[in-house]
Amino acid sequence: MKGFMYILRCSNGKYYTGSTKDLDLRLAQHQAGEGANYTKSHLPVKLVYFEEFQNIADAFQREKQVQGWNRAKKEALINGEYDKLPELSNGKNSNGKNSNTND
Repeated sequence: MKGFMYILRCSNGKYYTGSTKDLDLRLAQHQAGEGANYTKSHLPVKLVYFEEFQNIADAFQREKQVQGWNRAKKEALINGEYDKLPELSNGKNSNGKNSNTND
């Protein structure tokens, strides 16, 4: 069964990263306040990115990887700026300063 890794932008501007077997159902759950505790208190949420995998285990692994990324790296992924990902992996933001924010 396929799986999805997804990123939501919450009403407070922060990102929530998750994984699921049914993306449409999970988005509806988040919007109805039936999702994660974090998203319940930061509605509405907007789907800004997702990837599809052959199985949920791979999607979950990707979720955990992306959850460890700083905001700048997540935004590069969301915006399709894949060439920036290696630079942002070095813990530097676009200004060359350390970036340790995990949201």
